[in-house]
Amino acid sequence: MSEQAEAASSYDVHAVEAKWLPVWEQIDAFRADDAAVVSGKREKRYALTMFPYPSGDLHMGHAEVFALHDVISRYWRFRGYEVMNPMGWDSFGLPAENAAIRNDTHPATYTYANIETQLESMKRYGLAFDWSRRLHTSDPEYYHWTQWLFLKLREQGLAYRKNSPVNWCPQDQTVLANEQVLADGTCERCGAEVTKKELTQWYFKTTHYAQELYDCLDELQETWIGKVVNAQRNWIGRSEGAHVVFEVEGHGPVSVFTTRPDTLFGATFFVVAADAKLAAEICAPEQREAFDAYLEDVRKASDIDRLSTERPKTGVFLGRYAVNPVTGERIPVWAADYVLADYGTGAIMAVPGQDQRDWDFAKAFDLPIVRTVQPSEDFDGEAYTGAGPAINSANDEISLNGMHVEEAKSTVIAWLESKGLGNGTVNFRLRDWLLSRQRYWGAPIPIIHCPDCGEVPVPEDQLPVELPELRGADLKPKGTSPLGAATDWVTVDCPSCGGPAQRDTDTMDTFVDSSWYFFRFLSPHDSARAFDPAMAEAWGPVDFYLGGDEHAVLHLLYSRFFTKALRDMGLISWDEPFSAYLSQGKVINNGRKMSKSLGNGVNLGDQLKEFGVDSVRLTLVFASPPEDNIDWADMSPAGSLRFLQRAWRLSGDVTSAAGVDPGAGDVALRKVTHRVVADAEQLVESYRFNVMVAKVMELVNATRKAIDSGCGPEDPAVREAAETVAILLSMVAPYTAEEMWERLGHQPSVAQASWPTVDPALLVQDTVTAVVQVQGKVKARLEVAPDITDDDLEAAALADADVVRAIDGREVRRVVVRAPKLVNVVV
Repeated sequence: MSEQAEAASSYDVHAVEAKWLPVWEQIDAFRADDAAVVSGKREKRYALTMFPYPSGDLHMGHAEVFALHDVISRYWRFRGYEVMNPMGWDSFGLPAENAAIRNDTHPATYTYANIETQLESMKRYGLAFDWSRRLHTSDPEYYHWTQWLFLKLREQGLAYRKNSPVNWCPQDQTVLANEQVLADGTCERCGAEVTKKELTQWYFKTTHYAQELYDCLDELQETWIGKVVNAQRNWIGRSEGAHVVFEVEGHGPVSVFTTRPDTLFGATFFVVAADAKLAAEICAPEQREAFDAYLEDVRKASDIDRLSTERPKTGVFLGRYAVNPVTGERIPVWAADYVLADYGTGAIMAVPGQDQRDWDFAKAFDLPIVRTVQPSEDFDGEAYTGAGPAINSANDEISLNGMHVEEAKSTVIAWLESKGLGNGTVNFRLRDWLLSRQRYWGAPIPIIHCPDCGEVPVPEDQLPVELPELRGADLKPKGTSPLGAATDWVTVDCPSCGGPAQRDTDTMDTFVDSSWYFFRFLSPHDSARAFDPAMAEAWGPVDFYLGGDEHAVLHLLYSRFFTKALRDMGLISWDEPFSAYLSQGKVINNGRKMSKSLGNGVNLGDQLKEFGVDSVRLTLVFASPPEDNIDWADMSPAGSLRFLQRAWRLSGDVTSAAGVDPGAGDVALRKVTHRVVADAEQLVESYRFNVMVAKVMELVNATRKAIDSGCGPEDPAVREAAETVAILLSMVAPYTAEEMWERLGHQPSVAQASWPTVDPALLVQDTVTAVVQVQGKVKARLEVAPDITDDDLEAAALADADVVRAIDGREVRRVVVRAPKLVNVVV
């Protein structure tokens, strides 16, 4: 019987899974020991992967991220660290609520049923989670503290309510934060085109930490994946410039922010966002009808559309003029859609000579254009945005002509400050976080609205404000919160004056829940506080965080905001939540995102049934570096299964006793084993998990070759190699590794073993293989000393019998030598 046939007939992947699941449950090997960390007995590592939405069973994306994350958490345990590796469910929010509505089920019923389904799938998947710390953000025991944190942020001036134009999803019938609107202007949840709506909503003041959020990215650059740091930096959008004061006729002074105050002499008109309050305030009575009609059209467009450079410029003259502070000229004031209400004051100075959108607007409405920077000689475009000397930039008191950008900026800022007409400043693209949602399935906002007392916080001893069940109620989005219909719940006495009042009927964005969940994991059953500060000091911050690119901006940014706020409240001492962050790629199929409509979906359950958990996990980890996409059409879980069978069979071939000293074993095999362990350590720590798997495959092949070539199964080196395979393989294929570990005579679990010790003496290479090519074709391989010289390697190559036959008496024109590994002979 062949090796593959024997393995296939003996290794039943599903029987192995059924065997080890209850054993792992009983051992509870992955429970984190707080005492060991607090006492200093063991150094801590906090491993975290983003917890899932319970909107269905696990899918291929979950399978990938969990398999990758398990490598790190298991590796750290082998290295002797006390590992915190918790898991829970992000169970509030639109994904779960929309799915429940589609299935005509109450969100609570649907959500908790899916949680149990996912829990069983996660356990079957063999993940090293500490289930004693399990949490659900929709539990009152959790959102009690979400509400408490809201009130604490409000006390700090970091939560407030205001009226403003907001992003509105007409399908989900709720507001969205800027970060939840995709680049094409659609809702990230449902894909509907987002519009604008004037509403009074709750905000978190993320801009309070804008500078620190930006500065700390320099420190994270080394340990976070680069594209995520860049995404954060671009979203915060720090820019240096100046506030410049324009006197607007019929209104008074208006300050605008500009990053190019050096171009102020070229400001030939003034633009106000049509949906900014300022536009309505400035508008002359005779222009009111035209302005109102234009504003109605503007509110139908998304911010993304409005900022597009390809969008035709539209606007309406407001019947007013502003005074350019450096030229003294009256310039017309227009309302337009390419300026956003929440950027600065909602107004800009338009410099068409140096800004393409201003140029397009000027051309569309026949407004003057004055260049204030000399274009380069080869420039033949329209607006010139490059560097160059200032031109057309002088008045009786100041001249910028001839100055380059930075000198011109500082000069004009100094002049503006001396005249009280402006000042140098820093501006940010970041806007405050809009957290209100007009939906049912979320944490109620713990505020009571009293006609006499205004906004009154719910007293802490009355938390949590629990959601009313609303069983049988129509929860479909209607533009106002369904909670408004729960009159018994809404109507309350004011905690301040005792008079009649009403609860706030909006709920919090689900990203509020996920912005602090990693704190709750530290003491998930504490009924007296959100988390234990002592545990936060012992375990925090998170040492490794793994998640998807789709959360590279909002979730990470919000978590960073919460962390800095909690630090300033004195609850923690650290500045950033995640010391290292890695984002994994996606699992696609035939080059496209998996989709039922495209007919290319891959069902995880079907793959597990056909090939087993370990085969799927191994395939996903081995496929590529973690950050790259995986095309399942190119994968071979069947090939992974064949390899696992070979590894399993290897453990059955060992005949030496457990605990035997490997020192007397085959030296060549021991060298391969120790080199693989040394390489695996470096590869895991640099997140090159796929290469680590390749090294384990090399070790399996080398061990099989050693056995077949005369190194008997009783050789201690064979046992050492097989045990090493089991330990390394357990990071990726825990069932197979556990089975191997038992067959090798050890008690479960292999997860509780120690990382193999490397003997430095066995890492020293006695020889290396030098490849000899003749006319680019390999003709010989020579075993040579690692420190061989070029001359000696050339001589050895030309003397080799196979090389002499390949040259066949022809003239050697050139020999290229790259000692100790390559010789190329040209004849």
